[in-house]
Amino acid sequence: MQPEVMMKKKCISARKASLVLFLCQMISALDVPLDSKLLEELSQPPTITQQSPKDYIVDPRENIVIQCEAKGKPPPSFSWTRNGTHFDIDKDAQVTMKPNSGTLVINIMNGGKAEAYEGVYQCTARNERGAAISNNIVIRPSRSPLWTKEKLEPNQVREGDSLVLHCRPPVGLPPPIIFWMDNAFQRLPQSERVSQGLNGDLYFSNVQPEDTREDYICYARFNHTQTIQQKQPISVKVFSMDSLNDTIAANLSDTDIYGARPVTERQPVLLTPTGSTSTKVELRGNVLLLECIAAGLPTPVIRWIKEGGELPANRTFFENFKKTLKIIDVSEADSGNYKCIARNTLGSAHHVISVTVKAAPYWITAPRNLVLSPGEDGTLICRANGNPKPSISWLANGVPIAIAPEDPSRKVDGDTIIFSHVQERSSAVYQCNASNEYGYLLANAFVNVLAEPPRILTPANKLYQVIADSPALLDCAYFGSPKPEIEWFKGVKGSILRGSEYIFHDNGTLEIPVAQKDSTGAYTCVARNKLGKTQNEVQLEIKDPTVIIKQPEYKVIQRYGQVSFECIIKHDSTLLPTVLWLKDNDELPDDERFLVGKDNLTIMNVTDKDDGTYTCIVNTTLDSVSASAVLTVVARPNPPFDLELTGQLERSVELSWIPGDENNSPITNFVIEYEDGLHEPGVWHYQTEVPGTQTTVQLKLSPYVNYSFRVIAVNEIGRSQPSEPSEQYLTKSANPDENPSNVQGIGSEPDNLVITWESLTGFQSNGPGLQYKVSWRQKDVDDEWTSVIVANVSKYIVSGTPTFVPYEIKVQALNDLGYAPEPSEVIGHSGEDLPMVAPGNVQVHVINSTLAKVHWDPVPLKTVRGHLQGYKVYYWKVQSLSRRSRRHIEKKILTFRGNKTFGMLPGLEPYSTYKLNVRVANGKGEGPASPDKVFRTPEGVPSSPSFLKITNPTLDSLTLEWGSPTHPNGVLTSYILKFQPINNTHELGPLVEIRIPANESSLILKNLNYSTRYKFYFNAQTSVGSGNQITEEAVTIMDEGKMAMASRQVDIATQGWFIGLMCAVALLILILLIVCFIRRNKGGKYPVKEKEDAHADPEIQPMKEDDGTFGEYSDAEDHKPLKKGSRTPSDRTVKKEDSDDSLVDYGEGVNGQFNEDGSFIGQYSGKKEKEPAEGNESSEAPSPVNAMNSFV
Repeated sequence: MQPEVMMKKKCISARKASLVLFLCQMISALDVPLDSKLLEELSQPPTITQQSPKDYIVDPRENIVIQCEAKGKPPPSFSWTRNGTHFDIDKDAQVTMKPNSGTLVINIMNGGKAEAYEGVYQCTARNERGAAISNNIVIRPSRSPLWTKEKLEPNQVREGDSLVLHCRPPVGLPPPIIFWMDNAFQRLPQSERVSQGLNGDLYFSNVQPEDTREDYICYARFNHTQTIQQKQPISVKVFSMDSLNDTIAANLSDTDIYGARPVTERQPVLLTPTGSTSTKVELRGNVLLLECIAAGLPTPVIRWIKEGGELPANRTFFENFKKTLKIIDVSEADSGNYKCIARNTLGSAHHVISVTVKAAPYWITAPRNLVLSPGEDGTLICRANGNPKPSISWLANGVPIAIAPEDPSRKVDGDTIIFSHVQERSSAVYQCNASNEYGYLLANAFVNVLAEPPRILTPANKLYQVIADSPALLDCAYFGSPKPEIEWFKGVKGSILRGSEYIFHDNGTLEIPVAQKDSTGAYTCVARNKLGKTQNEVQLEIKDPTVIIKQPEYKVIQRYGQVSFECIIKHDSTLLPTVLWLKDNDELPDDERFLVGKDNLTIMNVTDKDDGTYTCIVNTTLDSVSASAVLTVVARPNPPFDLELTGQLERSVELSWIPGDENNSPITNFVIEYEDGLHEPGVWHYQTEVPGTQTTVQLKLSPYVNYSFRVIAVNEIGRSQPSEPSEQYLTKSANPDENPSNVQGIGSEPDNLVITWESLTGFQSNGPGLQYKVSWRQKDVDDEWTSVIVANVSKYIVSGTPTFVPYEIKVQALNDLGYAPEPSEVIGHSGEDLPMVAPGNVQVHVINSTLAKVHWDPVPLKTVRGHLQGYKVYYWKVQSLSRRSRRHIEKKILTFRGNKTFGMLPGLEPYSTYKLNVRVANGKGEGPASPDKVFRTPEGVPSSPSFLKITNPTLDSLTLEWGSPTHPNGVLTSYILKFQPINNTHELGPLVEIRIPANESSLILKNLNYSTRYKFYFNAQTSVGSGNQITEEAVTIMDEGKMAMASRQVDIATQGWFIGLMCAVALLILILLIVCFIRRNKGGKYPVKEKEDAHADPEIQPMKEDDGTFGEYSDAEDHKPLKKGSRTPSDRTVKKEDSDDSLVDYGEGVNGQFNEDGSFIGQYSGKKEKEPAEGNESSEAPSPVNAMNSFV
C-alpha cells in the first residue's frame, strides 16, 4: 500500500473554549507515514514496541529475560526501576542489558538465584522528545513443591455408597494440572458414576465391587518446570451386602443389622458444591466453569438451567459428563443464577450458583499519538471501562502530571488532555493509567510537534496502467508540517483539475472513477504549505479489458468418456495474459488425464472424482476475469445393498433394499431377479420391477422353491451390477398349480397313438415327486377313460389302436402332495396309413396350346385313412408332334391342397402329346395313381428363325441364309421376308414382302440398287399365325464403272483450291465418323435370356387358386416352369428369337458392325418401334446412326 497522509478536518478554532474543543471529534493532526527514509529524518518521541507480560512467571533453573524494546528519533536510552526505586544494573554482576535495547538478562545459570530477583520491574525509554514507560512487570519464579507426607487409611465402603478420594495437591506456581492413574501409569476410567472434580478430587456417585483396588494415585503436573509429583496410593475396598452380613453375623450373634436387603437405592445428594446455594465471581472475557457432582443410586443425571434466562448459545459447553457447565468469553450479561439439577428414579437435588461477572479495565478509547504543527490544537483521549469503573490518571514522561513541568498549551480534563497552540517544546510522551481492584491498563501516547516543508513520497514519473471503464487512482503520498495543500494538473500546461469527474482524497490521491481512453496522459501533483512547495509527475495509460468471448459450458458426460471446456479470450495487445484452470476453486489434480491447451481444457477417461465446477481464470497485470462451468459425470448406478427379507409367508415375502449411488443420473426403476437354488442353482430369472422411488416390494412366491433375490438399479445410462444376493428362503411344498401344456396325440404308426406334452419345470412342480397322469379314450365311443401314471417324462405311446381314429386325451400333473387341477381335453388321432383308392373319372380339357384343365372325382374320406393333404397331378410330355427326336421324360407334379376336384396345368408346349395321372395324399404318403390320361396340345405360333445371315453382296443382289425356328410349335407353312432400302437421309423406302416355302433355307435377292443399304425382317408361320421376326441389314457394293468415270474426271480437281476443299470435307467426315463411333459405343448389350424370362406369354402364366389351380406346381426334374417368348415384350426390347421389329426402329440403340460377307453382327437395345410402314410413310423418323452405317 502507498504511504498516506490523512488530513482530519478542523472543527473549531483554537480561540474557542477548551470544553468545546474537548467535545470536538475531528481534530487537526498529522499521521506520520511509515516511509523509512522519512522516519530516519524526522524527530520522534520514544514508543515502547515490546515488553514482557505483567505477570511473568520464570523458570528458576534458567536465565531471566525481561524484555523492553522501544523506537524513537534520536534512539532512546533505557533505565529500570525495581519495586518503585531505581535499579542500578551496573552494580549487579548478574544483570546485563542488551546493546541498543532495554531488555535485561539476569544470569541465573551461573550462580544466581531466581528468588533473589522477585519483584516489580518497570522500564523507561527516553530521548530529547520525551520518555515512555512499560507496564509494571511482576517477576515470580515458578514452584513445584513436593506432597507433604501423610498417613492414608484404606477406604472401606459399602456397595452403593458414595465416596470422595481427596487429592489436595501442593500449592505451586502456576497451579498444577491434576489427573488420576494407577501403578501402571494408565489413566483411571471415568464415567457418569466416577469423575474428577475441578479441585482434583475423585468422586464416586456410588461404588461398585469393581472399584476395589489399592492403587488410586493422584498426580500433579507442573508444566512450567516440566515436573510431575505423585501422591501416595489410596486403597479402596468395596464390601457387598452378602459379605458384610457374613462379617456382622460372626461378631453379633443376636443382631441382624442389614438383614437380607439388597443394595439400598438412594435419591441424589450433591457432593459438591455443598448446601443449596453458593456464589461465584468471574472476570469479563474469562471462561466460567460451574460444577455439580451428586451421589445417588442409580447414578444421577445432571441438568443445567439459568434462572430467568437462557444459556448463551454458541458459548455454552458441557464437560465431565455434563457435571461441568462451561461458558467462554463471559460478559456482564452472563451474571445471574445458574441451577444444576441432579435426578434419578428416586428423586432430585439441586443447587443454585449466583454468578457475578466483574471486569478488569478494558479500553473504550486508548490514547493515540499526535503529530502537530506549531500553533495547531489537539487532544489525547483515554477512556476505559470495567467493573467497578476504573479510575483514570495521567503521567507526562513517566511522571504524574500533577508534578510534571508545566506546559501552558496543555490542560487536563479528566480522561482528556487538551492542547492549544502547541510549540516544539510541547513534544512529550503521556501515559494514561486506568485501574480498578482487578487490574490496570497503561498506554503511552506522544505529542510530537514538527515544522517541515512539503515532501512528496510517491516516486517521480510513476506509471499507472488501468483497464478502461475502471477507477484510476493516482497516488500523491506527501508529508509536511503544517499539512500541505494538494492540487492536481493534467499535462505540462494544463489547468487545475476540478469537477465531478474527479475525486480528491485526503491522502493526496486523485481518483478518476471511470477512466477512458482519453484519460491517458501525464498528471502533476503539487503540494504546498507556508514552508515551501514541491511537485511530482505521474503517467497514466488506459488498456482494453480482458474478455472471455467463449466461456466454458455446462457438460454432462458419461464415465470413461472425454470432455473439453473452451475458454477463448480477447485482451489488450500490450498485456500478456495467463490462463489458469481450477477445479472446485482449487488446483487441477496432478493427473496426466487433464490436458490444458491454449484455449481449452480436455479431460480424458473421465471418472466420478472429476465431477465438479471448473473455472477458467485469465490474469493480466491489470485485470482478472473468470468463467465457470459445471461438469456432471453420469454413470450406471451403483448396485443396491443391504437386501432384507421380511414378512415371510407361504406365497409371498417382502423385499427391501438400500439404493446405491445414482451417479448423477436418477434411478428410474429397480429390477428384481430370483434364483431357484433347489432346481436351477446359478440361473437368475426376472421376477418384477418397481419405480426408482420405491425400495420395498411385495413378491409373490411359488411353493417348493429355494429363493434368493437380487436387485438391479436402472437409470438412463444403463443397468447397475446386480446386488449381493439376499438370504435364501425355502417355500413349503404344495399341489401343482398347473398341468402340462401343448398336449398332442399323433400316431407314428397305423396302430399306435403317441401322446406328447411339455413337461413342467422344477419351479412349476410345487413339490417333490413330480409325475403325470395320462388319460385317453376313443372319441364318439362310449368307452371309459384309460389312465396311466408316468414319471417326469414328456411322451407316452398307446399301442394297438385302430388306424386313424380320434381320441380324447388329457394329461394331469401330480406330486407327493397331490394332483393339479383337472386338465382340459384335447383331440388327437391314431396313426395314419396310405390312402386305399385312386381318384376316378379323370378328364382333361385343353384350353390353348400351353394350358389345360384337369378334373377328377374325389375319393371317399374313409379310404384316405389319414388327414387329407390334397391331390397331386403328375404330368409329362410324351412327344413333340413337330419333331421326331425324343428326349428324356421330365415328370412334373402339381399339388392341389384340400379336397379340390380340378386344377390348371400351365406351361405346356404347343403341338405335343402329354400324359397325366392323379393321386390322393395324406400325412403318411400318396395313394395309388389313377390310370394315365393322354391329351394333345394344338399348334401355336413358331419362335423366330434361329438365325438370318446375309452374304455375297454384289452390285444388285444379296444372298440370305437362315435357320428354322428352334420351336416350330406346329407345322411350318412358310417364311415371310420383308425388306426396304434406307437412303442417305435415313429415310425408309418402300417395303417389299416375299413369302418363301417352308422347306427353303436360303434366297438370292436380285435387281437391288447398287451401293444401297437394306433392312430385312424375317419370320416363320404356322397355320395358327406368324412367329417373332428377326432383323438384319446389308449394303450392295458400288458400281466399278462409275468409279472409273470418277477417276477420269480427276483433272477437274487439279486445282489447289479444290484439293483444299476436299481435305476439309474429308476432315469433317472423319470427325463425324468419330462422333458416331463414340455414340454407338454408348449402347448397352442386350440381355436376351433375361428379356425372354421377363416376357413370357401371359397365356401360360400359372393361374391363381380361384381359377382352379393351386398356384404352386413343381417340375419333377428341375422344378422350372415352362415359358414362351412374347410377341411384344412389355419393355419393348427386341430379342433374336422373338423380335419381328426392324433394327432401324431402335435408332441410336444400335451398336454393331458387319462381317466381311456383309452380314450384320452385334447386340442391340433400345426402344422398340411399330411395324415397318410401307414406302416412305414410316411411323417414325429413320435413325441417324443407321444412316451413318452406310458410310462404313
